[in-house]
Amino acid sequence: MSKAKPAQEDQNPEGHEPQPVGPPPEPAAGDDAPPASANVDELATDLVADLVRWRQEAERANDRALRSQAELENFRKRARREMEEERRYAALPLLADLLEVVDNLDRAMAAANGSDQIDGLREGVKMVAAQLTGVLAKHHCHPVEALGRAFDPHLHEALLQVNHDEYPAGTVSHVARPGYRLHDRIVRPAQVLVSQGPSPTAENGSAEGDDGDQSAST
Repeated sequence: MSKAKPAQEDQNPEGHEPQPVGPPPEPAAGDDAPPASANVDELATDLVADLVRWRQEAERANDRALRSQAELENFRKRARREMEEERRYAALPLLADLLEVVDNLDRAMAAANGSDQIDGLREGVKMVAAQLTGVLAKHHCHPVEALGRAFDPHLHEALLQVNHDEYPAGTVSHVARPGYRLHDRIVRPAQVLVSQGPSPTAENGSAEGDDGDQSAST
């Protein structure tokens, strides 16, 4: 008579090993695989470093763009200023030539003043001179103030120093050739004679006259 099989064999008729029940086994002490939390921390650190680097590069690029924009604006202002200055003084060569015509007309009028037979010529020359003066004034070219003014080397060119009873020392006593200015720039200085004051003989004569008057009064 045969014995009955144990109950465990009846529950596993195919002969498989029974599966353990409970949590998975811990990895062996020699296993090198990092935990999942370490990978996440390393990835976050790399992302933060990339963001910092990209932000720094963006700030440097923004600074370069601002400097370039400022340099471009300065260049535009400088070019605009130079262009305006060139336009303002573009007529200098023309005015220098016209002034020679004015000089010739002045000489012609001076020569005609001593003759009564050329009154018509004198009047015509005066009209042309007045017309030229008007043209110069229209283009902002005006005579330099000289006669009776204090000598200014920026405005006047001294030819001689002479004694003069009417004008004090250091002032312009005669204008040999008038000067002209365009706006605030000198086209050519006025050629002038500068007074040194009264002559010594005139001063001595006046002093003697004063002494004579005082003695006569006594």
